[in-house]
Amino acid sequence: MEYGLLSLLPPVLAIVLAIATRNVVMSLFIGLFAGQFITHDYSFISAFIAVFDGIVALFSEGWITKTLIFALLVGSILRLVVSSGGVDGFVQFLTEKEKGIKSKRGALLLAYIIGIIIFIESSITSLVAGAAARPLTDRFGVSREKLAYVCDSTSAPVCSLIPLNAWGALLIALITEQVSSGVITGNPTSLLLQSIPFNFYSILTLVFVLYIIFTGNDFGPMKQAELAAKPIDSQVSDAKGNMWYMLLPLLVLILMMPIGLFFTGDGLNVLSNHPNIPLSDAFFQIMKNGSGSTSVFYAVIVSLFFSFFYYLISRVMSVNTWFDNFYKGAADMLPIVMILVLAFAIGSVTKSLDTGNYLASITGNSLSPAVVPMVIFILSSIIAFSTGTSWGTFSIMMPIAIAFSIAAGTNNLPLVIAAVISGGIFGDHCSPISDTTIISAMASKCDHISHVNTQLPYALLMGVVSAVFFLIAGFVV
Repeated sequence: MEYGLLSLLPPVLAIVLAIATRNVVMSLFIGLFAGQFITHDYSFISAFIAVFDGIVALFSEGWITKTLIFALLVGSILRLVVSSGGVDGFVQFLTEKEKGIKSKRGALLLAYIIGIIIFIESSITSLVAGAAARPLTDRFGVSREKLAYVCDSTSAPVCSLIPLNAWGALLIALITEQVSSGVITGNPTSLLLQSIPFNFYSILTLVFVLYIIFTGNDFGPMKQAELAAKPIDSQVSDAKGNMWYMLLPLLVLILMMPIGLFFTGDGLNVLSNHPNIPLSDAFFQIMKNGSGSTSVFYAVIVSLFFSFFYYLISRVMSVNTWFDNFYKGAADMLPIVMILVLAFAIGSVTKSLDTGNYLASITGNSLSPAVVPMVIFILSSIIAFSTGTSWGTFSIMMPIAIAFSIAAGTNNLPLVIAAVISGGIFGDHCSPISDTTIISAMASKCDHISHVNTQLPYALLMGVVSAVFFLIAGFVV
């Protein structure tokens, strides 16, 4: 059955409501209900039942269940490493090593390097980088606005470029949903890895931050903030901790990802049956065949088991305290899990409505396939800016962008996937209601609005350049 213009209603309704209300969960639910209402002959009762039957049916897919459990367990790990004193210990360690840093550039580079190293979760990145570098940046007269900018610009971009984390699990899950529903073919992990070189906003932002750190060529409100900044004797936190309580569980989590991909990608068989194959070819073949959802699922489980025994043996936590933090951390991730569930469900509905093909049909020859990646980047940016969430933007836009690009004749799926990711991060960086924006300001002890105003020109500049790159890539790649 052809639904025509009505096929646009569920995703458009979800997007408009998300922008208007800034409530992604409610917006996705209403969009999902609208889709079921259309496909069930405009029966309110049938649509209501179909919404929840569809949600329950999602759990029959193993990869979806693993992804949702993973999201909950990542929250547990984050709560545990903070409550154990691991983050405080890491900040203390860096503070003791600060004596070798003698300049503004060195202080900002410390924050930058921490942002690169701690790629497991964007909030942890901002919190640790801000807390560790702030005493130094204050001492050398660096504005807290500039520190907040460095923290913010090395959190989400790094997490999206090194997807051995919850970001990777989410993106692989969203791509897997499109593969499972038959919209596209291929290995989700491989498609995500191929999209990394096209993640223009993240790459350009990381390069531009380095440029600003080394040259000091600030402009706009940031330049005014830097001129007004004066040296401050910032007090270091007296909180005690042990950095290994954070580093070891995260290290186990990171190492288990490639190990999981190796075994799920039948690595032993690849190496034994092809002894003369170059290691680089073997690596990509194993990664291509590996299951991202399974790998991250077991990586987080092994990390949790490790933290349980490690904290008990170290006497940093009792059994009851560990489980108390475990439950609270999982509860922190419930909003994310709800977004994922509804995103998977609405993705299935848009496929039933054939939204992607209809979008392509109404554009006809007016929109070149080469322009599609740039359009997707811009639309993702608008949604992320309005809602303040990159993850919510990924969840809304990934199924729409993939279906639309296929129907429009855009042959480079990794480029389209990268456009969604880059747009989500760009809009999130510009948004005053973004969680990473707020956390970066808090970690740097910078006024929230001042951080938004000083970062905005830099983010907009990289956003414009990224849009041009997506336009060029659409024609060239």
